[in-house]
Amino acid sequence: MKFSTKAIHAGNEPDKAAGAVNVPIYATSTYANEAFGVSKGYDYGRTINPTRTALETNLASLENGKFGFAFSSGMAATQAVISLLKQGDHVIVSANVYGGTYRIFEKVMRGLGLDFSWVDTSNYDEIAKVLKPNTKMIFIETPTNPMLTLTDLDMISKFAKKSKLISVCDNTFMSPYFQNPLDFGIDIVVHSTTKYIGGHSDVIGGCAITNNTQISEQIKFIQNSIGAVPSPFDCYLLLRSTKTLALRMERHNENAVRIANELDKNWSHKIQKVYYPELVSHPQFELAKKQMRGFGGIISLEMGSFDNAVKFFNGLKIFARAESLGGVESLVCHPVSMTHGSVPKKEREKFGLTDGLIRLSVGIEDYEDLMDDIKNALNKI
Repeated sequence: MKFSTKAIHAGNEPDKAAGAVNVPIYATSTYANEAFGVSKGYDYGRTINPTRTALETNLASLENGKFGFAFSSGMAATQAVISLLKQGDHVIVSANVYGGTYRIFEKVMRGLGLDFSWVDTSNYDEIAKVLKPNTKMIFIETPTNPMLTLTDLDMISKFAKKSKLISVCDNTFMSPYFQNPLDFGIDIVVHSTTKYIGGHSDVIGGCAITNNTQISEQIKFIQNSIGAVPSPFDCYLLLRSTKTLALRMERHNENAVRIANELDKNWSHKIQKVYYPELVSHPQFELAKKQMRGFGGIISLEMGSFDNAVKFFNGLKIFARAESLGGVESLVCHPVSMTHGSVPKKEREKFGLTDGLIRLSVGIEDYEDLMDDIKNALNKI
């Protein structure tokens, strides 16, 4: 089956009890046994829930994976994945990742005995340079948040296999519609399902997906043990959303491509640099065409100064001034003061995240209205 067919049907079988086309919301914490030692495969809501099982089947299918695990947030999914390691293990991480990922790795897990090296994972030499005997995992984000730097998935997969590492890719920015890291040999894919998968800014969630049976058994154990699982209602919302994921991603991409090109060609007098993988000026433009089927809805703009960034930020009307991304509505974010506030200035400036950077999450509104809104804000600088 192709993507849209899987999105609508995988895990979404008609309910056996009444034939309901939509998977019911199984709002139950426990399940009755038919007799001593005889059950229908369900025992306790934290461990398993039919609505969650349907969602996990659906998400795994979209990433071309065998095993899917849903969590209460993207950070809960990341926590579960990093919990595969033990005290003394070392992890190689993309220098520019979501600020929450940096926070949990540096402020929580380092204190529990894990070690991290933050490098430009688009550069093989930089990765190889920090490899240690105790390195057990490489965790990448591609494209990165918010600099949109790409990492070669095929290269990372081969490096990880050669070095006997677990390879992990945060695929939130692309969604399963535009990129499938498992197809390149990556071991685990994580998502904040809050973003494009949810798509309506009304649910918090995360997931981890793998084709590795041993890893899947470990993640399942961690998921049940920690208990950071989504509610049945949250699973229902996400199942509803994946059915339109392909349609939404096409429109996000269409709008973002047009906006990025307009800004890059005609607004250099107001914007120092436009970051977007579809632009020929992007340093990994060829790689983007190789491993992505689209370029996504995120555009980052270097405005040149904090004052210019604030003027542009406040000048927007249709773009809501808010954290997060991937919803049908357009959002504007100032990463330094919002999503990446936990990353020290010295570290973020290494990968180009300045006080003047603005991140746009381009929604699915009419292009003309979005472009007019951006032009009006730029004219205030």
